[in-house]
Amino acid sequence: MAQESIRPYPVGELLAAVRLEVTAELRSDGKDEQKVALSKGRRTSHSEARHEYLFQCRKWQDGLDGKPVLVRPSRSTGDWAPAEAKRLPDGGVRLTTAVDLGDSPANVQIREDDAAGWRTLAERLEAVGQPEHPVRVESAGWMVGRGSPRLGSDRSMARWVADWASLQLNSGQRQAVSQALASEVTFLWGPPGTGKTDVVGHIIEGSYRQDLTVLFLAPTKVAVDQALERVCDLLSAETGFPDGLVQRAGDITVPSLRDRYGEQVDPDRIAARLSATLDAALTERAAALRTAQAGIAAHDKVGVVRADLATAQQQYTQSTQSRDAANSAQAGARREIAEQTALIEKIGAPRGLFADRKQKQLDDARVAVTGARTRLESIASNLAAAERAGRHAMAEVTRLRSVLSAEETRVSGLPSRASLMSQADRLQQEINTLEEQRRAIKDTVRSKCRVLGATVAKAVQSHKLLDRVDVVVIDEAGMVDLPSAWYAAGLAGKRVVVAGDFRQLPAVTKGSGDRKATPEERDHALQWCARDVFHAAGLVGEAGSVRPDNRLVALNTQYRMRGPICDVVNTVAYPDAPLSTGRADGSRIPFNPLVDAPVILIDTSKQRIAGRDHLTNTVHEAAVHELVRGLQYEGVLPGRKAEDVPAGEQATDRLAVIAPYRAQVQALKNSLSYRFGTSYEGLVDTVHRFQGSQRPIVVLDTTAGSGRSPGYFFSGSGLSSHTCRLLNVALSRAQDHLVVLADVEHLREHLPVGSEALRMLDHLEANAQCMSVDQLIPVRDAAQLSALSDEELARPAFFPADEVPAAVQWDIARTTRTIELYSPFLDRQPVRTWSAHLAKRVVDGVQVTVRTRDPQEQTTDTAAARVRELVDELLSVGCQVEFRERMHEKVLILDGSVLWHGSLNLLANKGPTDLMMRLTDPVACERVGRVIERARKERAAWNPRTTGADKAGGAGRSDGERLYLEVPYADKDEAKKRLGARWDPDRRKWYVDAAKVSREQAARWLPPSS
Repeated sequence: MAQESIRPYPVGELLAAVRLEVTAELRSDGKDEQKVALSKGRRTSHSEARHEYLFQCRKWQDGLDGKPVLVRPSRSTGDWAPAEAKRLPDGGVRLTTAVDLGDSPANVQIREDDAAGWRTLAERLEAVGQPEHPVRVESAGWMVGRGSPRLGSDRSMARWVADWASLQLNSGQRQAVSQALASEVTFLWGPPGTGKTDVVGHIIEGSYRQDLTVLFLAPTKVAVDQALERVCDLLSAETGFPDGLVQRAGDITVPSLRDRYGEQVDPDRIAARLSATLDAALTERAAALRTAQAGIAAHDKVGVVRADLATAQQQYTQSTQSRDAANSAQAGARREIAEQTALIEKIGAPRGLFADRKQKQLDDARVAVTGARTRLESIASNLAAAERAGRHAMAEVTRLRSVLSAEETRVSGLPSRASLMSQADRLQQEINTLEEQRRAIKDTVRSKCRVLGATVAKAVQSHKLLDRVDVVVIDEAGMVDLPSAWYAAGLAGKRVVVAGDFRQLPAVTKGSGDRKATPEERDHALQWCARDVFHAAGLVGEAGSVRPDNRLVALNTQYRMRGPICDVVNTVAYPDAPLSTGRADGSRIPFNPLVDAPVILIDTSKQRIAGRDHLTNTVHEAAVHELVRGLQYEGVLPGRKAEDVPAGEQATDRLAVIAPYRAQVQALKNSLSYRFGTSYEGLVDTVHRFQGSQRPIVVLDTTAGSGRSPGYFFSGSGLSSHTCRLLNVALSRAQDHLVVLADVEHLREHLPVGSEALRMLDHLEANAQCMSVDQLIPVRDAAQLSALSDEELARPAFFPADEVPAAVQWDIARTTRTIELYSPFLDRQPVRTWSAHLAKRVVDGVQVTVRTRDPQEQTTDTAAARVRELVDELLSVGCQVEFRERMHEKVLILDGSVLWHGSLNLLANKGPTDLMMRLTDPVACERVGRVIERARKERAAWNPRTTGADKAGGAGRSDGERLYLEVPYADKDEAKKRLGARWDPDRRKWYVDAAKVSREQAARWLPPSS
């Protein structure tokens, strides 16, 4: 308790949230996780908290080797338990767990323990506040709005970022870099295509040149590698780059980074290279030192010669000055002699009144003449000496100039003496430390690192990645859970830069959606784990709108999408801060009449075909198939089994197909693999998989329409909702063309008011090129089939209800091997009609299989007897009849390659009541059969005549000629209009005439149990 009380805020809150994540992971069903089935287990040993088992295993997943796993009995829906699994050489599996599974557990399943990372994070958080702990609470606190970090803007950017003045950065990008390099914390909001990666790269570049050590983090390996490659481009010319100035902690997953810079950024490769070249480095350094010392000696000799030359030049100057002075003195003496001699001659012999005075003048003049003549003799001697000195000095100057010229030529190609001295000192130091480096290569490699890239998970789960961290840069921070972001930011000693978009994909957490948790626990997990740092720091309001704050720099010009695509994205995700477009409105793909507009809406409302659930949509699958076929025909995409496709023209270079649900993704993958004749990794996937990618053409398959509701993907509303974020990512992957496949009527009927998906539909219908799916998939009549080429027959096609019987007859007549007919209900007249057609094919050797409901599922004995009679009639003409418990699928598969899909209840009175679709796709046929079989195994049998479930008035049950429904109040008008529903006041339920309305038509309002 004492330790709990001294924990800094908000470690306690974060710890509680992390522990909720661990609990939620153990409670989750793990339906999206890969599982391994283990059977025939036996306990080999046990202690108080450890049970060891041996199991048999048919199919092991290599990805589980060495990883913590979770285990529970195969049929259990309870919590998972942590365990350790090891694959044995004989194929068995040794499982160790703290949970008692019994002495001989028959069947268990294991999966990877996704809670392991959360447990490690909890351990790290528990230690925060202890001495020498790497987390600086002040830096971490900035992530939750604590403290008063210094903010600024550096105006001398040319010192830190190369070619700053000429970089192609807009004003917002420049502001982001300059503010980040002068502030303790910066939050960078970078919507799609706004150049966030470039900005982050320059921030790291500038921080490095500020003599700071940078830890760069991102939530995924791909995000780390992509950004680190940009950093390498900026710093590859730096002196220490080949030896690990920039390093990657963990495996490199992006091929381009591995191929271009793997030798310089992979610590293991650097260490191997260094250890192999240390001896050569010693020899090289010694030779370089000798060269540097020789250069220094040459520079010193030049200095000596220059000094001697300066002395000789000074001596020559002095001799010239002495000679000039002697000449001047000599001229003065001679002038004095002449003047005094002239005075003597002028005075003559002294006589008269002033004789004495004249005599004195004569005497003085004679003395002056004598003195001047004496000086002349001395001056002559000095003049001769000066002339001799001048000649000697000039000769020395001439000689030294020649020597200096020769010496300067020798050093002209050398660095300066100061540089050589510095180099010599450095080389000597390197020579002195090379042996030490041999003994500690890994430490040496780490010490050379100034920029380290790693995932957030690795940073928070590792004890120490760098000896010193000055700057932490967290990219794609919107995808980072709050505890991890808080901890990672705390590793920074001086500066934190958070970059991302809080309107793109959020962190993957489970605590806030754990149905077994209390509302208070879910709220706590939402606030302290699922929130991103932008929200936690107070930069985003409750409604998702951005608050004005100097800590936040927003990039608002995007260069990825054409303007009309950007308009869609703005409508969905940035209505309060719309992005401007900084690119030209052109397309990089060849012109084609199929995809010739920036934004296209393909509406599938009028051709809806009901399915099992909202997770797949056959009509949309066919539409994507036709789009791809058309783009192949136009030369935009490579044809079937194309070879030697040039770089940049592969299918994955030009197209991405995005769907919200994994089931539809798998269906599309199979369909397009058949279309291309090969599989393309990265062509079709969910939204999450396309985060960070972009393509010239993006097809967004909304999938919704075949089920009762659009599903979880579309259930949210608000700028911070998962629906807004997922749609934003999906739409913004498109560079030149965005194609949206949507059942508009279905979505409008079910989307919540204010939904961003609804705003998207409004915008698309008003601004996009709109077309119905039947403009892509033809609507045919039966008479056309015989005239179509094989290529046209292979295309998906719609058939109106009144054309379906004749078209199906045509297909049945051409069948050569198998006919599989799924019809849940049987009625006398249609069974009699189709039995005649099927009998002919049986005679011709075609295997006919009819799958229908067991007669025991009928509500009355009379109805059960009637169905048995119809089954006997089918058997009598040679059909095989198989019963499927509570089946509702209505499908016809011919020769395993032709699929009829829709409301095709051929053997019941209603027959096909809506538009039907015909597909020629063996993969689709196989998949439909597999799905139906799986559904049969998952559904428990129900017999209303034995379970008493047909109590009067129950919704979904027939009472005479009435079929009772569960109609919400909001749907009553629609039920009355569409089905003629009426209200039964006694039973307080809506009902329809069972003779006029089939269960299929009323399926929307039938309870799941019916």
